[in-house]
Amino acid sequence: MFTDTLLADRIEIADLFTRFARLLDEKRWEDADTVFADDVAVHSPRGGELHGIDKVVGFMRQGEVEGQHTQHTTTDLLVNVEGDQAAASANSLVYYYRDGQAPHFTGGLRMTSTTVRTPAGWRFREVRITPAWTREN
Repeated sequence: MFTDTLLADRIEIADLFTRFARLLDEKRWEDADTVFADDVAVHSPRGGELHGIDKVVGFMRQGEVEGQHTQHTTTDLLVNVEGDQAAASANSLVYYYRDGQAPHFTGGLRMTSTTVRTPAGWRFREVRITPAWTREN
């Protein structure tokens, strides 16, 4: 049975995924602490295993391509809250484009995470990104 607290947690975790997508799209690396716990671990084929918010931010900065933008859309979110921790997963479509042009590359990802409640709200403690498919447009 859902309680008001459980519903609020699930909404905040859904917002966390959206905030993460927007942070990536807007390249707001200085706001990484609004989505990641300090001791975050990120696992991805491109970055390998990154531990700590500074390493994650460094990798994101390094991945920037001049003139290229992204649009992340997050779908099919599943959340299982257990106290101050939650397992959450989602699918993500990522469109890579240049100003005023249609996407030149598109990818589908699966993202699984462990999120934790912090004094500042829910944050990602561990993230695993698995590519499902890519397409050059």
